[in-house]
Amino acid sequence: MTGGRFEERVLYQGDPWVRLDTLPRLLAEGWRRTLAEGGVVSVIRTPFQWVMASPVIEIETGGYMGDVGLYVPEVQLREALVLLGEDPDGTPDP
Repeated sequence: MTGGRFEERVLYQGDPWVRLDTLPRLLAEGWRRTLAEGGVVSVIRTPFQWVMASPVIEIETGGYMGDVGLYVPEVQLREALVLLGEDPDGTPDP
């Protein structure tokens, strides 16, 4: 996963959240769906605001589509990495 201009760790609503990646909004929305289906909460941070829910109408009408930060609660980081096909331990798969 890549870096970006968004902080790696933040406090959001009083809890520590970790940035999974910085990526274009449409890709981030796809990852959010995968995470949600696996029971992991996520939030997107645009340069302008935090986005907890992304109604399709916002995307269709041309809401911010640039790079966003995709965050999950720190306590769900391991689950999120597994759902996205990343190795949470950082070790190569056999």
